Amino acid sequence: MKIKRLTTRLLLIASISAMAILVSCEKEEIIIPEKVTETPTEDNGQKATATRDNNMALGNPSGATTSTSNANNYLMTKTQYTMSYNNSKKTCNWVSWHLSTAWIGSAARQDDFRADATLPSSWVKVGGTDYSGSGFDRGHMCPSADRTGSTTDNSATFLMTNMIPQAPKNNQITWANLENYCRTLINAGNELYIISGPYGQGGTGSSGTKQTISSKNIVVPSYVWKIIVVLPVGSSDVTRITSSTRIIAVWMPNTQTVSNQAWGYYRTTVDYIESKTGYNFLSNVSSTTQTTIEAKTDTGPTS
Repeated sequence: MKIKRLTTRLLLIASISAMAILVSCEKEEIIIPEKVTETPTEDNGQKATATRDNNMALGNPSGATTSTSNANNYLMTKTQYTMSYNNSKKTCNWVSWHLSTAWIGSAARQDDFRADATLPSSWVKVGGTDYSGSGFDRGHMCPSADRTGSTTDNSATFLMTNMIPQAPKNNQITWANLENYCRTLINAGNELYIISGPYGQGGTGSSGTKQTISSKNIVVPSYVWKIIVVLPVGSSDVTRITSSTRIIAVWMPNTQTVSNQAWGYYRTTVDYIESKTGYNFLSNVSSTTQTTIEAKTDTGPTS
């Protein structure tokens, strides 16, 4: 009888233990996350084609207009570039242009420096020889080598409205090296939006420091600046500018000693140039993106 009772108890304990083991070993429910389907980026296997785009796509930094009463912020729109002209200084305030391989061809340098006949007829016009003997170069803002698609395009860069009195070693060395670097960027599959201009008064050329040159009192700037927005070749360019877009901004003294340093030494922020000039650059870009990219100093390659 005792043996039977013991056996019954053992069987009962074994049964309870088995149930406990089954409960403890029950697998947890495995939740399989819902599959997320990403919208693929457009990729038709074709290489993006460089095009000629709006020279002032990123905005009008000074609010220039075509009213002749706005003589010191006069908007001039050409096929090759857009500018704000200052009739008192007899130079541009800024010049804005787009650069891609679509603008590049085999046209020769025209060297036909001349007055801009599209200025209002009553304004004094700077002629091709008005810088002669001044110690300053006729310094292009939109470079000749950026517009070689046709003779007409290249010739347009030699209008004197596209020039500033620039120290020779600035124009021919430091500034020229930056211009050349811009063209290496487009040959690497990029397109650029560029804006440049003069600032202040009093520069030092090969004949010393001058405030103005010529009997026409052409103002010699103390600094020259440039802003370059770098994008891979594509479309809808303004909307493609993000907080990670490369922006190169430079602020260079208009002196002969500027060539003691490579152009990269003179990099600064867009914010700094805005604080000096009072202009609002990249105004067509979203304000959030502007805040980020305009505060950055470029640290990318320089050659």
